[in-house]
Amino acid sequence: MDEIKDTHPTPEQKEPKKESLLLNLAFNIAIPTLVLTKLSGDDYLGIKLAIVVALSFPIIYGIRDFFSRGKINFFSALGVASVSMTGGISLMELDAVYIAIKEASIPGLFGVATLVSLKTSQPLIHTFLLNDSILETDKINAALKANKREAEFDQLLINASWILAGSFLLSAVLNYVLAVYLLTAAPGTVEFNEQLGKMTALSFPVIAVPAMLVMIGDMFYLFSGIKRLTGIPLEEIVKQK
Repeated sequence: MDEIKDTHPTPEQKEPKKESLLLNLAFNIAIPTLVLTKLSGDDYLGIKLAIVVALSFPIIYGIRDFFSRGKINFFSALGVASVSMTGGISLMELDAVYIAIKEASIPGLFGVATLVSLKTSQPLIHTFLLNDSILETDKINAALKANKREAEFDQLLINASWILAGSFLLSAVLNYVLAVYLLTAAPGTVEFNEQLGKMTALSFPVIAVPAMLVMIGDMFYLFSGIKRLTGIPLEEIVKQK
């Protein structure tokens, strides 16, 4: 049976500093959008400098996140790498299709990795949804063993992993479609910068929200399955803060 891994921090470890959603949205979406759409003209920053300034904000946020937490946050690091690639493609004035491919490839790779990880001792479903910071893992593992429901739990885990992979695939498709639909101007023009800013602004409602809803649905499917297999009430499964 794939037991739920205990990833709870030891008493000696500091509790990670809580992230500010407002600051996250400001640095990763709002400010880059405003810079690209309003300051790309020759009267302001110009085309290339506007790209550099706009994309520097997500990078600064990622670096700040590293120093505030004292360790590398995988998703912040991935965001910095993604933003840097977008900046490089834009500054080299490559065809916009490369940005579309890049936008789709990252969540697509996550989806593939989620399914491939089922064949390993560390399925990615544990990282995203099944970890000790969210669930009472010891209690759940003990109840599964006592009820002899381990095999059913393994199948539940496989089903939840496919749903999780589906959320990443949805994000990949929406990323690609949004980039192809919006980035129609020639690279190296004010119009292209404005379209890049618009894509940044729409990325949250068009891409993140639908993928997040699928992941939330997956979480409820998983938690209700654990409740059914263990006989433990939901309020005793989810760790109380």
